[in-house]
Amino acid sequence: MNQERDRVAGLIRVMNDPGAPPMERFLACRDLTEEGEAAGFDAVIRAAGDPDGTPWYDYSIDRKFSVDSTFSQLALAVDVSHYEVEEKGTAALREEAFRALIRLADTQYFEDRLGELIDSATVRAALGEIKEAVGRGVRALAAGKKQRFDLATQLVDLACAVTPVDGPLSVELAMSVLRVSASPRTLKHAVTIVHRAEGPEMREFGEYLMTVGDERVRTEVHDALGDSR
Repeated sequence: MNQERDRVAGLIRVMNDPGAPPMERFLACRDLTEEGEAAGFDAVIRAAGDPDGTPWYDYSIDRKFSVDSTFSQLALAVDVSHYEVEEKGTAALREEAFRALIRLADTQYFEDRLGELIDSATVRAALGEIKEAVGRGVRALAAGKKQRFDLATQLVDLACAVTPVDGPLSVELAMSVLRVSASPRTLKHAVTIVHRAEGPEMREFGEYLMTVGDERVRTEVHDALGDSR
């Protein structure tokens, strides 16, 4: 037990040391977060509040879009931490960290991960943040602002996370994105809603995707609708 406390204390020292290499500070934050430590969640929340000012920002770069990938990795760490938070009494901090990351969904890249990592309980608690992030992103897309990554698909992924909690809302959010930006990749990701949703909105949304999508999208939607009968 003492050895574990010493190890955690050491990670916290590295994470908070201005003289330590940025990547070492980031890795310490990631490890603390995965282990459900309060210090890790607090650091994630601080980083989300000032992304550009985070010491390790831009020290880990995504290969596809050549943008920062640290928030994607931290989102994964927050997800992994669910094994630890009950024992350590940090479940509320975990939820707060996820909500802080969700608020970045319109500006920071999450490598297609954010929508898959958020559990239903967190989605319910963060519906306000999700709607606001999608709304900001849609406004940016509609204004024709140059994007550093595939924002439309990331927003649709976030809408997909809502489906098990509120199917009609997930369709509403996805449609708000698709009305302004509907690339083949974005449409393909939107098929997830058809797989997850129940009720008439699922079929209506699936039929819409078959109307605007390519052959691959039509095939996937057809399969999803067929499975639902």
